Amino acid sequence: MKKRNQLIVMAAMVLALSGCTPPNERADTSQTPPRTATLETPAPAPLKPAPDAEKAATQAEHAYVLVMLGDSLTAGLGLKPEDAFPAVIARQMEARDAKAVEGHVIEVRNAGVSADTTANGLARFDWSVGPQANGVLIALGANDMLNGLDPAQTRQNLVAMIEKARKRRLDVYLTGMRASNNLGAQYAASFDEIYRDLAEEYCLPLFAFLLQPLANAKGDAIEHDFIQGDGLHPTKEGAALIGEALDHWLEIEMQSRHIPCDTP
Repeated sequence: MKKRNQLIVMAAMVLALSGCTPPNERADTSQTPPRTATLETPAPAPLKPAPDAEKAATQAEHAYVLVMLGDSLTAGLGLKPEDAFPAVIARQMEARDAKAVEGHVIEVRNAGVSADTTANGLARFDWSVGPQANGVLIALGANDMLNGLDPAQTRQNLVAMIEKARKRRLDVYLTGMRASNNLGAQYAASFDEIYRDLAEEYCLPLFAFLLQPLANAKGDAIEHDFIQGDGLHPTKEGAALIGEALDHWLEIEMQSRHIPCDTP
């Protein structure tokens, strides 16, 4: 039987992202094809787009854009872009014709950057979560923990991102991380409570631990088969499990607004 590590220990191994390679370049999909030059003789009238193409164009124009801001787990290090968990979520949503709270089709954008800490995420927040965004899923903090950064600073960076989102009236969804026990009980307690506290303070939906979908039936160990050969990152199957779990969670949470807070 393959060895199973405890969740919090494997979390530190799986999330060892500080040495990861830069993210894959993403194509700029905002550019439209250039128009053909005007002919001296009258050109035929343009053909009406096929129904499917016309529907896709309308959906893109009126989509609810959900940006997933994270590190290499979000970026899908070691996987094809279509196998990263944000792409899994996008396919799941498309398959069931998912709609956001306003009834718009949901467009998922992957803004994962390998090795990012919360400070890195904050520094690039404005351009990574661009003007078209309607919501942001924040999946950061693992590298803060692995580098032993002060949990107070991690909290401050997450608060700053949440406040930026509030000013822009974005919906915010938060995924939690856990500290490795080799950092000591005091550090682990201070780090782990960050996500619970912020979720309560800002009325944010919280997915308690991003790697939980990779746990065994008892929920106390990561299944080794869901980890790549590097011993660090989820396999295609592991990323699919994370994506499916997050999709089910988002299906419920996206039916109500959380920013600004609904409670007094």
